[in-house]
Amino acid sequence: MTEHPVHFVGAGPGAADLLTVRATALLAGADVVLYPGTYLDAEVLAHCSPTAELVDTEHLNLDQIVDRLVTAQRAGRRVVRLVSGDPSLYSAVSEQTRRLDRVGVPWRVTPGVPAYAAAAATVGRELTVPLVAQSVVLTRTQQRSTAMPETESLTAFAATRATLVLHLAITRIRELMSEIEPEYGPDCPVVVVYRASQPREVILRGTVAGIADAVESAGLRQAAVILVGRALAGRPDPEAGESYLYDPTRERRQP
Repeated sequence: MTEHPVHFVGAGPGAADLLTVRATALLAGADVVLYPGTYLDAEVLAHCSPTAELVDTEHLNLDQIVDRLVTAQRAGRRVVRLVSGDPSLYSAVSEQTRRLDRVGVPWRVTPGVPAYAAAAATVGRELTVPLVAQSVVLTRTQQRSTAMPETESLTAFAATRATLVLHLAITRIRELMSEIEPEYGPDCPVVVVYRASQPREVILRGTVAGIADAVESAGLRQAAVILVGRALAGRPDPEAGESYLYDPTRERRQP
């Protein structure tokens, strides 16, 4: 019997048509699919076989999820574990694969469109603009269950004035904007995107000083990405440069 690995598959931001070709092929061929019901548009599951066993993991802990993966894989079934966004960010893939390694179950990872990229696309903004921002900081905030490393404080990241992407932080947005205001300024653009690319998508535009009011009025409590930085401005600073790659004065190699 062929030993099928467990496939961790990035479901992207949630829209059914933003999965990769590889992801849809794996879903179509899977016998068992575990998925995060809280963050996923149900239409994503339309890529699954009608005979597949579908398991919503919303109320399962990591050990229960891994037990399902191991049991199905050892029974010779093709198993897909869908994760929201891209598996490389806040997906708990490291914890799950560590458990699979302990029991000798093989696994593979298929990337997906990250939520921050979908949010940027939704508002039509590049997060890196010459002479404005050439770095993007992806981070989250301190939670009771998951501590932040001492070297990764929000104030330290804010000091770079890079484009800032905050995940899992929407319920603390007022406090966080106060922390970064000394570096970014009260008028710095902020965009909050709730369920980017999904039917219930909500986009809130504002500034460091005012975005918390908009978020609280909208009642957003989860599944939102916060983007902060001057690169988000509708009209970039006239002093901003352009990419050297496309500079007409740049010497180009002849084919």
